[in-house]
Order: sequence, then structure tokens, then C-alpha cells
Amino acid sequence: MTTDHFESVAQYYGAFRPKYPSQLFEIIAQQCVEHKHVWDCATGSGQAAVALASIFETVTATDASEAQLQNREPHDRVSYRVAPAQASGLAAGSVDVITVAQALHWFPLNAFFAECERVLKPGGILAAWTYGLFGTTSDAINSIVQTYYHKVVGPYWPPERALVDDCYRSITLPFDPLILPELIQSPLSIEQDWNLTELKGYLRSWSASGSFVKALGQDPIDLISNDLAAVWGKPTQRHKITWPLTLYITRKPYPGPLDTPTHGLESDK
Repeated sequence: MTTDHFESVAQYYGAFRPKYPSQLFEIIAQQCVEHKHVWDCATGSGQAAVALASIFETVTATDASEAQLQNREPHDRVSYRVAPAQASGLAAGSVDVITVAQALHWFPLNAFFAECERVLKPGGILAAWTYGLFGTTSDAINSIVQTYYHKVVGPYWPPERALVDDCYRSITLPFDPLILPELIQSPLSIEQDWNLTELKGYLRSWSASGSFVKALGQDPIDLISNDLAAVWGKPTQRHKITWPLTLYITRKPYPGPLDTPTHGLESDK
């Protein structure tokens, strides 16, 4: 990511981005032979990194945006630093898992995949996930959000956003994909119970919202605020917000016959 799309919205990103479900990290951990070192690439303000720290001994959390890292969530097992996806600064063969949370679409993919090949241990995991537009149980709220997404800030989305809308289907990850039956049977999702202030904060965290402000000098939320208030109820009322989450996991091949412990590897076949 040569352009920092989140510099002007980093404070909203750190405060209002949704928390990932614990099941996501449990599934990733189950595929690992070791749980010593994970690299959370494009960590943002550390939402995934802090969750990973409850499972892995050490988390290296990097981001190309210094503004994002200024809003990071501190943790004694997480080491934060500024670094682009294609140049982590990590030692070769030093990482058990690489995670990329809602950020793969920003990367120079070939260069990043080469870095994954370099820093991952044999048998190491690359896990990337994404989520698109959320929904609620209110058709009226959903309609307003759709209008905001497509018409209000729609012209200000970077072209890379199309990869998110496509759930990364057009991206071919390196290494061997793992087919996880539990994800086919019960797809992952993010769920939050938010009041109106929290929803608006999340909408302001979008890169397109920041670009709108830069271009027009106006908060785009102002254009939908009255409509949202009319259908939300009391501002303190909470609505369930749901994002379908798509997870991809691949494993770097071993150089020869697999002679390491096989716990957690049942999903390879």
C-alpha cells in the first residue's frame, strides 16, 4: 500500500472496528504444529494481534501506516513496528503463522507472497480473511447503509476495494489450500451489538469516508444522519450488526516427507 488510505480515519479505525470472533483464531491455531511466533501483517490498530497473543508466544504486528500504529492496542506479547507487507524485516524461516486481517487487497501480492515464502517455516500457515458490507435485522437501516456505501462514498472507494466485494475469490494464495469442513458447514461471521454512535464511528473508519472528507471538506455521515436517526430508535438502542467473514488458509509445503507431529493437520486432505 503506497498510499495511506487510513491516515485521516485512524482514530475511528482503532475505536470502532469490529472485534473478530474467537472461533476464527481457534481454527487457525488448530492448523499449526507450533505456536511460537505469528506475524500479523497490516495489523491496523492491532485487533487481530491482541487476540493472537492469547494463543501464540510472540506476535510481530506490522503496518505500513504509522498513523494506524499510533492507535494500537498495547499487549506485552505483541511487538508493533512500521513495515510494508513485502519487507517485514523478520528472519528467514522464523514464523509459524502469517495472518492478514481485512488487508490483503492493499498489498503488492507477488512481492508479499515472496516474503511469506521467505519468513514462514516449512509447514507454516498463511491465513487471510475478509468481510464485506454488514447487515442488520432492519431493512430500513440496511437500505440507508447501502445508499451510503454505493452512492454517498461509493465514488471514493479505492479500486482495490473490489477485491473485498468479491470476497478475495480472484486472489490465488500461495502454498496448499486447507479445506476445513467446519467452515463449509458453519461459515464464520462477526457480530456486534452497537448503538448509533458506534455505527457512525465505524462508517467514518472507512477509507472512502476519509477520502470524501479530504475531497469535499464535509463529514459524509451528515448526509444520512437524519435518515438513520428516524429508523434507529433511541440513539442508545442497540442493533445486532453482522458481517459474513471469509477465511482462507494455506500451508507452506515441507521440503520432504512429513516427519513432524501431525496434530492439528487433519484438514489437509
